[in-house]
Amino acid sequence: MQRPVARRRAAPLRGAPSQANLDLEMVARAQPVIERLRAAGIQPSAQRVAVASYVLATDEHPSAERVWTVVKRTLPVISRATVYNTLNLLVRHGLLHELVLAPGRTVFDPKLERHHHFVDDDTGRIIDVPWDAIAVGEPRGLPGLAVREYQVVMRGRQRTARARR
Repeated sequence: MQRPVARRRAAPLRGAPSQANLDLEMVARAQPVIERLRAAGIQPSAQRVAVASYVLATDEHPSAERVWTVVKRTLPVISRATVYNTLNLLVRHGLLHELVLAPGRTVFDPKLERHHHFVDDDTGRIIDVPWDAIAVGEPRGLPGLAVREYQVVMRGRQRTARARR
């Protein structure tokens, strides 16, 4: 019978952060997200914090599929269902807006202040447009309708830097 070979753990590289230090750094970066979730009445979990850390900080207007792809890089075990459920939870608690800017295309917007959107026909890219950039009057003459919110969605092509000169 062979004796088991004792294996030595490799010494950490000098100057390289230890796993414990990396974990502490991750917790420190996640703390503002955890506090924001709690303030909204959401119990933080590792999955919810991972989703919220990306989607609440992005300048994009990601789809649920995009959120899943990005979050999976840091949390490979996360399921699509968890991402969808977390996004819906964030919307219900007022931390995200859900936008349907084209049939079958739902995206999420972390920018909660009033603004409009421009959708580039060529790329599909969604660009935030400041509220005051467009003169839109208050809805009037809509008997029987109680308007909760409104926005303008513009569609067209973004001019390239060369075309703008």
